[in-house]
Amino acid sequence: MTTINLPEAGEPGLEGTVNLADIETLGRLRLDRNALEYYASGANDEVTLRENREGFRRLRLRPRMLVDVSHVNTHTEVLGLPLGFPVGIAPSAFHGLADPEAELATARAAAAAGSVMTLSTFSNTPIEDVAVAAAGRFWFQLYLYTDREVSADVVRRAEAAGARALVLTVDAPFLGRREPNERHRFTLPPHLSVPNAGTREQLAQLESERGSQLVNYFQTLVDKTLSWSDLAWLRSVTTLPIVLKGILTAEDALLAAQHGCHVWVSNHGGRQLDTAVSSVEALSEVVDAVAGRTEVYLDGGVTRGTDVVKAVALGARCVFLGRAALWGLAAGGEAGVRRTLDLLHGEVRLAMALCGKQNVGQLGRDLLRS
Repeated sequence: MTTINLPEAGEPGLEGTVNLADIETLGRLRLDRNALEYYASGANDEVTLRENREGFRRLRLRPRMLVDVSHVNTHTEVLGLPLGFPVGIAPSAFHGLADPEAELATARAAAAAGSVMTLSTFSNTPIEDVAVAAAGRFWFQLYLYTDREVSADVVRRAEAAGARALVLTVDAPFLGRREPNERHRFTLPPHLSVPNAGTREQLAQLESERGSQLVNYFQTLVDKTLSWSDLAWLRSVTTLPIVLKGILTAEDALLAAQHGCHVWVSNHGGRQLDTAVSSVEALSEVVDAVAGRTEVYLDGGVTRGTDVVKAVALGARCVFLGRAALWGLAAGGEAGVRRTLDLLHGEVRLAMALCGKQNVGQLGRDLLRS
């Protein structure tokens, strides 16, 4: 089983955390090497991984003064779903590496915070169980399989379970090279399975003497021929709104809008093409290209309330947490994810107040100087 290390005497617990960096430190301490390297690694030299955070740091805020901020409203909505603040949970695989309750813990925390969870195809928990825990607050992320009937079945399961949107990942025809996973041969522990993407036995059949087990499995599963024309087929099997995750250019954003899809700006957490543009750097051109015809979301590098404010000011409807949610899960299970969301919510409210903004609708580009 995955080793979940208990804190040493004197090690601060979840109650002592005051920001997401504290939670990350605690979460890292409680993971074994296999899990830690899987969650933390980026592609190649991890340039894009670092730039996701640095891009936010380079943006400067232009606060306005003498505004009544005694009541700051952080509420927004995504695809008609009300959110307590503009933050959701991004799809990430294998939550069972961090906590025995896996995606169930993450879903309950997101629901309790008035947020939304995006469930990964590569979850350790069946869609139907997560749907109950999420209390209607979940989207489903899809990789399109080479076997289209298998994909159609998974999509129908997600829709029947109550998913509110389908998130198609478009930036991973092949997995990026995450060198720690290759070096130490990342493997899923025997007690975990992937009930929405295959069986434990299928994974075991792809064991080799080298490389990441996930890469070996992924290469046989995902359709490398996926193109814009396939969106028509996807629409034929679902009535859910479709979000394309992995868009980084105005050209692709425009095509997404023309195909009736919403846009998720993402570079896969710096795990795919290294030296690709950071998410926040790509955001403005994407927002300009869709010109209000679709909703726009973002993930990558969000660790502070000011990051959320900056992304929304640039035109994102909502940002999504990837690793930050996993660090919370590792640090304290459901309570750790809830602590992550609560801390970030408080930071968003404070940042808005100090910027002189009374509600999310007032966040615009006039707030920023790059």
